[in-house]
Amino acid sequence: MHDFCFTIPYGLLVLGGGIFGYVKRGSTASLAGGVGSGVVLLIAGFLSLKAFEKLVASILTWVMGQRYIQTSKIMPAGIVAVLSGLMTAFYLYKIASGGNHFPAKAE
Repeated sequence: MHDFCFTIPYGLLVLGGGIFGYVKRGSTASLAGGVGSGVVLLIAGFLSLKAFEKLVASILTWVMGQRYIQTSKIMPAGIVAVLSGLMTAFYLYKIASGGNHFPAKAE
């Protein structure tokens, strides 16, 4: 399975979460963080910049994990930390298995 199959939906979820946080609570931090991270992930997914997308997932895991520890709130910190942690684990698996393997074209 290719990493962009998960990176693009992940980016859409992060972007949507930032917009949702802004609409629901008026949080400009959610808007900036969610939309910024989501757009970066979407661009990384489309361009297959493997190293950069893994970095963003790792940063989100750390930041939202710290926020969850401080607030004990499942939404959004706990959910984003778990989702980002799963994506980081997936990216580490892809690195360990040699990355994306595209089949040769049949002639």
